[in-house]
Amino acid sequence: MTVQFFAAARAAVGAPELLVSAGPLAKILDDIAVSHPEFGVVRPRCSFLVDGLAAHGDPAEIMLEDGATLDVLPPFAGG
Repeated sequence: MTVQFFAAARAAVGAPELLVSAGPLAKILDDIAVSHPEFGVVRPRCSFLVDGLAAHGDPAEIMLEDGATLDVLPPFAGG
């Protein structure tokens, strides 16, 4: 599955996207934070979209399947 990063999340990971194994959202995010420690700083402020839909609820219970796309969106500023 694909994880796409935007703005500060992209800077923290150092790439616009990563290919990762499917599974619970919490595990995916934990694994990214282990391999990219700066992401752990940005992560608490982020919102997440799974295939374009907002991910609400317990991240341990949100399952992402092979072929899914996860968008990681930090707060944006602008006008």
